[in-house]
Amino acid sequence: MMISTHQLSLSAGQRQLVKDLDWQVREGECWSIIGRNGAGKSTLMRALAGLRPPEAGHVSLNGRPLAEWPLEELARQRAFLAQSRSDAFSYSVIETVLSARHPYHGNRYWEDSDDHAIAIKSLEAMEVAELKSRDVRTLSGGERQRVAIAAMLAQDTPLLLLDEPANALDLAHQVSVMSILARLCREQGKTAVMIGHDLTLAHSVSTHALLLKGDGRWLAGTREDVMQADLLGDYLGHPIEAIQHGKRTIFIPKEDTQ
Repeated sequence: MMISTHQLSLSAGQRQLVKDLDWQVREGECWSIIGRNGAGKSTLMRALAGLRPPEAGHVSLNGRPLAEWPLEELARQRAFLAQSRSDAFSYSVIETVLSARHPYHGNRYWEDSDDHAIAIKSLEAMEVAELKSRDVRTLSGGERQRVAIAAMLAQDTPLLLLDEPANALDLAHQVSVMSILARLCREQGKTAVMIGHDLTLAHSVSTHALLLKGDGRWLAGTREDVMQADLLGDYLGHPIEAIQHGKRTIFIPKEDTQ
């Protein structure tokens, strides 16, 4: 078991978001967390990363509660991509990605050649290697997102937690980034848990899905069992239609007949 939750409950003020979540994610699986705005997706993701204490229950990584993990050791096991970020300092792109190698430095401060090689390879995978000398504050939103994902790849952890990885990306890069994540799970045995709003894209790369209703209710299972039009429509608050196009399943909202 890569990561699991045990009777996990999360709230926002007086509103129950998630109640008694018993959920298991195994090595090599690629999960999508799906729900309408305010359903608790980002709150859950932060709890999975160990950045937000739950109201009840706990999260375990490799069978060990998150609270028992030293921070440096935890940083070698899971990487977290936040939904938004701010760049307060004038770091270059390569410096930003190299910072993700810090958990492996031990008592040394400076990066070595292996760190640089990993950073460049990650930038190349995100097609931003030519920007390595640029100040991150001068990048477009999509370029900055790809640099952030490159840093996550450079951290080289078995578990990837991503809050809207396709955010600010153009169509081509949405597809390429999600394909890379799916390939990491399929070929390298990494585990990915991601939040996204594009149901068709999520269905194309995910092996499993977790639906959040936003009132405590949830549903978890394989992609085939959970990503069904009627279930998605119920959890998203609008009727969904699923259309088969070759091997692909395309989800579209039904027209409002009122």
